[in-house]
Amino acid sequence: MDHSEYMAIAVAEAEDAARSGEVPVGAVLVRADGLIMARNHNRRESDQDPTAHAEMLVLREAAHVEGGWRLEGSTLYVTLEPCTMCAGALILSRVSRVVFGTPDPKGGALVSLYQIGSDVRLNHRFEVIEGVLQGRCQQLLSEFFQQRRRKN
Repeated sequence: MDHSEYMAIAVAEAEDAARSGEVPVGAVLVRADGLIMARNHNRRESDQDPTAHAEMLVLREAAHVEGGWRLEGSTLYVTLEPCTMCAGALILSRVSRVVFGTPDPKGGALVSLYQIGSDVRLNHRFEVIEGVLQGRCQQLLSEFFQQRRRKN
């Protein structure tokens, strides 16, 4: 599979999030050999947990599945640029690459506000690829927040 195929799986997760009233962000974590270790979507509202971002959920699940917290060689596909919390967790879990769909100018920690993944002061860095299926990822977020504003 290529980046857009894995991102399409993350988009499907984001669509599931929107259907359940969550901000539509989906994530997929893939091993170096192409095996999907975990996939999930935002569940902050469902779980009443401020840390239940899609990225955090897949990191936890993958660490459980792999039997360890070091996820070296893995690639995270996520529909929205990760926040500072998630970027920190990506550093700590030793993920090798992050591919995201659309930037987050108000909270993005990989290219928009910060560049945590490439900060040489940290003990780990990862490759960042942005803009994969960006149009679809932006559309999901825009539609979700338009609907939310209409309800209010």
